[in-house]
Amino acid sequence: MIDSCEEDIINTWFKNAIPWIKAVRNDEIESRVLITNKSILECILKKSPGHVLDIGCGEGWLVRALSFQGINAVGVDIVPELITAALDKNLGDYRVLSYEDISTGKIEEFFDVIACNFSLLGKDSVNDLFKQVPLMLNNDGHLIVQTIHPLTTCGINVYEDGWRKGSWHGFSHQFTDPAPWYFRTLESWKNLFNNHQFEINEILEPINPKTGEFASIIFVCSADQA
Repeated sequence: MIDSCEEDIINTWFKNAIPWIKAVRNDEIESRVLITNKSILECILKKSPGHVLDIGCGEGWLVRALSFQGINAVGVDIVPELITAALDKNLGDYRVLSYEDISTGKIEEFFDVIACNFSLLGKDSVNDLFKQVPLMLNNDGHLIVQTIHPLTTCGINVYEDGWRKGSWHGFSHQFTDPAPWYFRTLESWKNLFNNHQFEINEILEPINPKTGEFASIIFVCSADQA
């Protein structure tokens, strides 16, 4: 059974698909425009991949950017409206799939890079996903995860794992019903990778040039092929 918080995450993205498409395509998310989009794209391109999977692709900007570079890129998302918007651009391979679909082997290809760009918001769904991801990577393949930095998003809360209330602070009034998200400490993120056959090769911490604070954290991992 899916946890109620996990369901809330899915329901929120169904409700907010249209404003999200507008926000991304109109460059309304300042941190993405300033640093984080460039950071994840450059990180992937450094691996010179031929085949990339973007899990939680949203309206498809990353898949399009990779496709412009001549890379065979696949984007998956649970929200049909987001995938429809991605397909309208006619660049990239997009599919409506849930994390549960991926976890149960619905994707049969192998990839040089699997990317998760601010898309790992749950708890059990992420654990289940990570059990399958190593099996989907080619030899010498990489998992690249960009997420919110735990040291700047803890706020006044105790620095420990747990569900947190969501917020659309900084977004337009069109966004509604912010979903909860599962906070992980830096140590817990490391354990998540290590417990699922991943070796962390690199940790990057992009800095927001306006605020001087961490804009995100990026984990570059390889699967243990032993």
